[in-house]
Amino acid sequence: MVREEWPEKGEIVVCTVKELKSFGVFVTLEEYGGKEGLIHISEVSSGWVKHLRDYVREGQKVVCKVLHVDARRGHIDISLKAVKDGQKRERIKEWKNEKKAKKWLSLALAAPSSKVGIGKEELNELEIKLVDAYGSLYDAFEDVVKVGKKALIALGIKEEHVDAIHEIALANVKLPSVQIVGYVELTCPLSEGVEIIKEALTKAEEVIKTEPSEKNIDGNKVECFYIGAPRYKIRVTAPNYKEAENILSDAANTAIEIIKRNEGYGKFYRNLS
Repeated sequence: MVREEWPEKGEIVVCTVKELKSFGVFVTLEEYGGKEGLIHISEVSSGWVKHLRDYVREGQKVVCKVLHVDARRGHIDISLKAVKDGQKRERIKEWKNEKKAKKWLSLALAAPSSKVGIGKEELNELEIKLVDAYGSLYDAFEDVVKVGKKALIALGIKEEHVDAIHEIALANVKLPSVQIVGYVELTCPLSEGVEIIKEALTKAEEVIKTEPSEKNIDGNKVECFYIGAPRYKIRVTAPNYKEAENILSDAANTAIEIIKRNEGYGKFYRNLS
């Protein structure tokens, strides 16, 4: 979405190099309707700059930091050297994701192949609603994949629009994930001990289904593996390490509690020696 307002001081912005002058570089701000900004030669690099073409070229995408904005005069001063490499990579990633999300929304609702076929004005209104709710269009698509259609229904979006957005989100968004493993030692002296251990591991794998909604989402997974009695491996897939650790702990505790209720012994190991 193109922003009509002006950027704020300190904001990290994506720009396209427009023209090189002896005193600096003129750029256009991609997300602000092509508003023009100036990178003074002293803000191109921390070292001495002899030739600007050694650092930038026309048409190049650069990530800059806003130093000063004078909306009345239509003047924006920005810096190239003030942005760290990590910030550049992250900002370009965000910008590319937002472009993809904008394309997905159009394909879902306004493209000739769309079952909905809304107009440009209605598409823009819906885009603004999603950005206002989530901060970015891409974050909205991610949340649709995580929690389902209810994320959009809660915003009062029409049912046919919800269905179309949900369908294209599932087809295009791949949620980030991590995998961790832990181990449990399970023994049960009862005659049906083997079956009880199987039940305990099955319940451990199903712990996601009984968790609160923020854990019970697509992409979260618990798997148990036999590695040699009495030890078993639990593998957890989740969006981040903190959530994965919480799920692993819940799964292990579920298995151990079932064993202990049946006169058995259970212990959790985060790592094996």
